[in-house]
Amino acid sequence: MRLLSGLKLRGRLTLWICLLLVAALVPAVGAGVHVIRRNLEQQVRGVLQVEADGLRDLIEASLHEREANARAWTEDAIVRGALLFDTYAKSDAVLTSLNGRHTSFAGLVLFTPDGRAVSVSQPQLRQAFAGREQEVRASLWFQAALEDRLDPAILTGALAKKDPFLDRLVMPLALPVLSPISGARVGVLLAAYDWGQLEKVVTGALQRAQDRGQKSFTLEILTPDGQSLFSARAEGTPNLSNPVRAEAHKDANHRFSAGQDWRFVAALEETEAFLPLGRFLQLSLLAGAALLGIAVLAAWALARGVTRPIATLSELVTRVVREGDLTQKVEAHGHQDEVGELASAFSRMMDHLRESTTSLQQATRVLGQTVGELTQATEQQERILTRQGAAIQETQVTAKEIQQTSQLAAERSQAVLALVARAREVGGSGQTALGASLDGFEQLRDHGTRLAEGISSLHERTHQIGGITQTVKDLADQSNMLALNAAIEAARSGEHGKGFGVVAREIRSLADQSIQATDRVRDILDAIRGGIRDTVALSEEGQRHSEAGLAQVRESGQSLRALADIIQDNASAAQQIAAAVIQQNAGIAQIFMAVTDLSRMMDDTLQAMHGTQRMTLALRGVAERMETVAGVWRV
Repeated sequence: MRLLSGLKLRGRLTLWICLLLVAALVPAVGAGVHVIRRNLEQQVRGVLQVEADGLRDLIEASLHEREANARAWTEDAIVRGALLFDTYAKSDAVLTSLNGRHTSFAGLVLFTPDGRAVSVSQPQLRQAFAGREQEVRASLWFQAALEDRLDPAILTGALAKKDPFLDRLVMPLALPVLSPISGARVGVLLAAYDWGQLEKVVTGALQRAQDRGQKSFTLEILTPDGQSLFSARAEGTPNLSNPVRAEAHKDANHRFSAGQDWRFVAALEETEAFLPLGRFLQLSLLAGAALLGIAVLAAWALARGVTRPIATLSELVTRVVREGDLTQKVEAHGHQDEVGELASAFSRMMDHLRESTTSLQQATRVLGQTVGELTQATEQQERILTRQGAAIQETQVTAKEIQQTSQLAAERSQAVLALVARAREVGGSGQTALGASLDGFEQLRDHGTRLAEGISSLHERTHQIGGITQTVKDLADQSNMLALNAAIEAARSGEHGKGFGVVAREIRSLADQSIQATDRVRDILDAIRGGIRDTVALSEEGQRHSEAGLAQVRESGQSLRALADIIQDNASAAQQIAAAVIQQNAGIAQIFMAVTDLSRMMDDTLQAMHGTQRMTLALRGVAERMETVAGVWRV
C-alpha cells in the first residue's frame, strides 16, 4: 500500500483495474490448467499402464514359450537315445539345429547326471564346460533340475550377474531328461535363454513411444526388492529425474514360474509427459498478456476522463495556497456527476473560507492589543514578587544561621551532659573501688597478723623439734657405747660370741647413721629458723606498710566523696542548660520552617508568574502567527 500511495489517482485506477482483471484471469487459467493436467495425467498413466501390462504379457508369453520349447526338447527321442546309448553325434546336430531356429537361446547343453557336458549346440560351449563337472553339480539350477523343478528364486537370482560358463546374462532353463522306459532321470538339458534378447521383445513398445514423441519413455523389470532385471535405457543414459510411472504385477494365472512377483514398469519423464500442458500455459500467458495490454489502455483512458476535472481543481487549490488569493472562482465545467458535486462543494468552501479569513484578521488585531496589555501587567507583578522573594531569602539565610548556632549549642550541651554522666559513673566506680580497696587492705592486715602468729607457732615447733633431735642424738651415742661394749664382750666370748658381735656391729652402724641424720636435721632446723626470722621481719614490715596505705586510702575516699558531690551539682546545672537549649532550638526550628514555607510559597508564586509570562509570550506568538496567516490571504 505504501507503493500505491506514491502513485497518482490515474495510475492507481489503472493498476486496480489491471489487478482485478488478473484476479479474474488467474483462477480461471488455474482451474483450466488443473483440469487439463488431471485429464492429461490420467491419459499418460493410462498409456503407461497399458505399456506395462503389454510388457508383462510379452515377457510372460516369451518365457512361457521358451519353457515349453525346453520341455519339448527334453522329450526328443534323439536326445534321450544319446543319453541312453552314449551316441552324441546326432544329439549335437539336433541341438545345433534347434539353437539355429531359436536364436533367443545362448546355447543348449546336455548333461549326464554327474554334471558332464556330453552334447552342445555350439562347439565353444563344450570347451566352456570341459573339466568343470564339480561346478556344474554345485550349481543351483542343476540341483533343481535333478529334482524336476524350475525354482523362481534361482531363475531370478541367475539374472543378477553374468553366467560363469557363458559369460553373459542368461536364464538357465534346466529340465531333467527322463527315460521313456523306466521314467528315471538320465540327464539334464540346459536351455540358456539369452536375457539380452528382451530388447527385441520390447522394440515395438519403444517404437510406439518414439512415434508419440516420448523420447524418455523406458521399460523396466524389477524384483520385489527393487533390483533391476532389465531396462530399455541404453547404457550411460542418466536415470529419470522426476518420472511418471506405472507398474504391472504378475496375476494369479501367471504361466511362467520365473516371473512370479516381478514388477513390470513403464516410466516417462514428467516434463515430457506434460508437454501439452506447457504449450497450453504458453498460449494462455500470451493471450493473458494481450488481454492485459488492452485492459491497461482502456483503464488509462477511463482514468484520464475521471481525473481531468480533479486535476483542474488541484491546480486551482495550488494557486490559492501559493499566492494566498481567495478571490479565485471555481468552474463546474457542466459536469453533473460526483466530480461536478465536488466542484460545487469546493466553491462553497472558498466562500466560507473568505468570510472566516476576514473575521480572523479582525480577531487577531484585537488579540494582539490584549496580549500587549497583559504582558505589561505581568512584568510589573514579576518585579514586585522578585523584591519580596529577595527579602524572604535574606530572612531565610539569617534563620538558617541562628538554627545552626542553636544546633551547635544543643550538641555541645549534650556533650557536656555525656561527660557529666561519665564523670558521675567514674566517681561512683572510684568510690566502689576505694571501698573494695579498704576492705582488701583490712583483710590483708588480718592475714598478716594471722601469718605472724602462724610463723611464731612454727618457730616454737622448730625449737621443740631441736630438742627431740638432741634427745635422738643422745640415744644414738648411748647405743654406740652399748654396741662397743657388746663387741668387746663378744670378743671375749670367742666363737660363741661371734653372732652377738655381728649384731653389735649393726647396732653401732645404726647408731652412727642416727647421729649423721640428727646432724642433718639440726642443720635443716637451723636454716628453717633463719627463714622464719626473715619472714617474721618481712611480715612486720608489710603490716606497717599496710597500715600506712590504709590511712592514705581513707583520705582518698574522703576526697572522692567530695568530688562526687561537686560532679552531682555540675550535672544538675548542665541538665538545666541542655533543657533550655533544646527549647530554644525547637523554637528556632519552627521559625525556620515557617520562613522556609514562606520562601517555598514565594517560589511557587514566582514559578506560576513565570508560567503566566510564558503563556503570555506563547499567546503573543500565536497572535503574531495568526496575524501573519490571516495577512497571507487576500479577500
